Amino acid sequence: MSEERHHHHLFHHRQEEEKPSEEVVYSETAYNPSGDDYTSGYTETAVAESASDEFERYEKEEKHHKHKEHLGEMGALAAGAFALYEKHEAKKDPEHAHKHKIEEEIAAAVGVGSGGYAFHEHHEKKDAKKEAEEASGQKHHHHHLF
Repeated sequence: MSEERHHHHLFHHRQEEEKPSEEVVYSETAYNPSGDDYTSGYTETAVAESASDEFERYEKEEKHHKHKEHLGEMGALAAGAFALYEKHEAKKDPEHAHKHKIEEEIAAAVGVGSGGYAFHEHHEKKDAKKEAEEASGQKHHHHHLF
C-alpha cells in the first residue's frame, strides 16, 4: 500500500475512533425557558457511550479482524496449493508448460498478496484488542525506568 493510501487509511481509522459515540434519548416533556411551564413535545438528549459498550464495540472489531485474517490465510493457502499444482502440471504436460508456469507465477503472487493481507489484519486485530483492554481498564501501562 502506498504511503499516501496508508496515511489516508490511518487518518480515517483514527477519525472514526475519535468520534464520541452517542445515543439519542427522547423525552416527552421539556422545560420551556420562555415561561414557567413545561411544554409537550420531543427533545433529544445525547448520552455518551458507556465503557462497557465501548469495550463490546472493540471486542466486535477484534472478532471482525480475526475473521478477515483467517480469510487471508485461507487465500494464501489455496493460492499456494494451486501454484504447486500448476508446477506439477508444467512438468507433466510439456506441450503447455509455458501456460502452466505463467499460472504458477500468478498463483504465487496471489498467495503473497493474501499472506500480506492476513498479516495486515493480524495487526489490526492486535490494535483492536489493545483498545478493548484499554476501554475496559484491564491493562494499565506502567513505564518502569529500571
